[in-house]
Amino acid sequence: MDKYQYKVNGIDYEVEIEEIEGTTAKVTVNGKSFEVEMKEPVKATKPKKVSPVAAPAASTAPAPAAKPAAAPAKEGSGTKVTAPLPGTITEVKVAVGQAVKAGETVIILEAMKMQNNIEAEATGTVTSVLVGQGDTVMEGATLITIG
Repeated sequence: MDKYQYKVNGIDYEVEIEEIEGTTAKVTVNGKSFEVEMKEPVKATKPKKVSPVAAPAASTAPAPAAKPAAAPAKEGSGTKVTAPLPGTITEVKVAVGQAVKAGETVIILEAMKMQNNIEAEATGTVTSVLVGQGDTVMEGATLITIG
């Protein structure tokens, strides 16, 4: 497997090419799997690594609900708190096992140069924290779960 890091329109993508067979490539973009149809088959040689700049491979595979690029933590049971828009995690204010109340700020997400307070949607105990400071997330990505 080859791993590449791209930046498209200011958003970081981690692309992992798992397998290429004929004109179909199986890839993982920020933790989400895709099958990409190519116009022509790729030669048997290994693709060149590309510097982290805009690249067509990342833009052809949409990742609306991608997980963070860091090694994903195991999702706990309970109510999911999701990212309302794409951005970068600037602060995680809770830990697994911590009690939270509905409306309490649990994550701070920077999007479009603004800090957004992400609040707990339910009262309970944090069962998983799936992101860390500096992680880039897409809209709809699960950030934490509250049981």
